[in-house]
Amino acid sequence: MNNINSALIIGGSSGMGLATAMKLINRGISVTIVGRDLKKLEEAKTLFGENSNTLQHDLYDKDCLNKLIEVINNNQSQIKYLVNAAGYFNPKAFLDQEANDYDAYMDINKAIFFISQAVASNMKKYDGGNIVHIGSMWAKQAIKATPSSSYSMAKAGLHSLTQHMAMELAEFNIRVNAVSPAVVETSIYGAFIEPTEIHNALQGFNDFHPIGRIGQVDDVASSIDFLLSDDTSWVTGAIWDVDGGVIAGRN
Repeated sequence: MNNINSALIIGGSSGMGLATAMKLINRGISVTIVGRDLKKLEEAKTLFGENSNTLQHDLYDKDCLNKLIEVINNNQSQIKYLVNAAGYFNPKAFLDQEANDYDAYMDINKAIFFISQAVASNMKKYDGGNIVHIGSMWAKQAIKATPSSSYSMAKAGLHSLTQHMAMELAEFNIRVNAVSPAVVETSIYGAFIEPTEIHNALQGFNDFHPIGRIGQVDDVASSIDFLLSDDTSWVTGAIWDVDGGVIAGRN
């Protein structure tokens, strides 16, 4: 059974998770990446080399999820950092959503809940750790152009979970925070945009952000890396708006 390194990144084979993994590895932190796409995991392993480990698990598959939690529970060393970066996004009108649309988001939240529980138990055993969830600006503000009621409901729940975990786990020297991005150029949009068209399609959202551009994965990864560092040792239960100013106001 594979051992988990100092940092565990769920959904770390692409996007913000992959960018965060790179920053941690550049700081000399060994990283284990969890994803379901074997090709992407192999590419990440090639990119990161010996300071990384990969685990293939599908969070939508109950047996797969249980096996991952078993690996975490049996880990014989401290997991110092956890980043929950797994996500799915496919806008659909509220009146058109069906049970499977709703479940696509809530099942990820359920997986994140129990993965976080297992990791927090490990951190408690080894005297502390640090957790960052990737939430969303959509949890705070509805955008008519991208109807996403169930996605937003799930992310709002993740924001709330962040605060509850922070309160309950502080006595065990475990910090829990979240970032709340707006439009960031990642492959998550491939659920409804052709992958080769994502860049061009998202350019129309530049002016949506007061800062004048959409985000890039490193914009968010830098904030996650900061939250995981000792420089933010007095920060827990925070949900940081890493969104180009969208929550502050729009042009």
